[in-house]
Amino acid sequence: MSRCVKILFACWLLLSTAYLHAQSSRRICFVFYDGTFNADADTLAIPATGPTLSVKNIKDFYAMADADRYKTLLQSLLQYKEQHRLDDWLYYQLVRKTAQQICPKEKNYNNYTLYKWFMMVKSGYDARLALAGGKIIFYVYNNEDISDIPSYTVNDKKYMCLNIHDYPGTDLTVQPAVPVVIDVPGAVNSFSYKVTRMPDFTPADYVEKDLQFSYRHKSYYFKIKLNPLVDSIFRNYPVVDFESYFNIPLSKETYGSLIPLLKQNVSRMSTTKGVDYLMHFTRYAFLYENDEMNFGREKRLSPEETLFAQYSDCDDRAGLFFYLVKEIYNLPMIAVLYPTHITMAVQFDKPIGKPLLYKGKAYSFCEPTPQLHDLKMGQVSAALTQVPYKVVYEYNP
Repeated sequence: MSRCVKILFACWLLLSTAYLHAQSSRRICFVFYDGTFNADADTLAIPATGPTLSVKNIKDFYAMADADRYKTLLQSLLQYKEQHRLDDWLYYQLVRKTAQQICPKEKNYNNYTLYKWFMMVKSGYDARLALAGGKIIFYVYNNEDISDIPSYTVNDKKYMCLNIHDYPGTDLTVQPAVPVVIDVPGAVNSFSYKVTRMPDFTPADYVEKDLQFSYRHKSYYFKIKLNPLVDSIFRNYPVVDFESYFNIPLSKETYGSLIPLLKQNVSRMSTTKGVDYLMHFTRYAFLYENDEMNFGREKRLSPEETLFAQYSDCDDRAGLFFYLVKEIYNLPMIAVLYPTHITMAVQFDKPIGKPLLYKGKAYSFCEPTPQLHDLKMGQVSAALTQVPYKVVYEYNP
């Protein structure tokens, strides 16, 4: 081959490679809560796995995806996470939406899940895949108390299932998932379900809701701002431990439309009267329905979800009451769990009613859920006076 021919061939090869890369490179751009995510993704490198998966399919996927051309996408994800201070759960929502842009789950659920797993492990999380019959099961290492989704333990590390909601009715104890072992360097971090900061949503995304209740023969009216996107954040959120649950905050606009008004309404009241006002607000500004009737399963609503929802139960009221008292008075509180009910108790300078003693401190019952009788502060339902309970969360400012 002459020197000229070799040069022409080299040029053709370079141009062909550049053309193929250009054809496979895809610009991803979508609105994500308070910002816009932009990134480049190379989709040509990933083979379509089809409806049937095998261990070989998954390992081939990783081998082809684990290439330099994905560094740009991963850097964009991690930069967005840092810039917007995303907790792990919100970062996972970003990963889910990115995977949906690359390979919609409706078209190829297997590839969609593989993309999610790839982005999570390359972001440093210890995530695992397993096969259960024809299903691909996606796990992540988590050391928190999560109670309503499947998990498995290996080497004293607990892995929670991230995609069981995509397989309704699936019982992994009947059809155990067999792990697919892939060693991913650097994928060692645990994943947390704690949500400590809500996104700063675009103000135009908010809607207004009217609330009203009566306290001491006076009616109070509220027009609060709520964001429907909050539902998408918590749609597949599991039942987390009470500490994580009680500390989910409101978004900025919702906070600004409610908390200052509540503070104004209680400004001339004593602390005990103000807490009593918040107790009655939480008890009577919303309609009650238990989770089994409302959702068909146990589901704890965040404070903002409770404000938005048509119905809520005792867990939801307890979480909202805790949040309001913490923001307005920042008093010590405990969550008191009975077999079929949860209520709250607050520590005042002087206890009210028959106090509940816990760790040498006296707490006064504050029932935030409607009961058969209109309980006063310091009272607990007569049906619970002889029922054993446990304190599941203690808050000390």
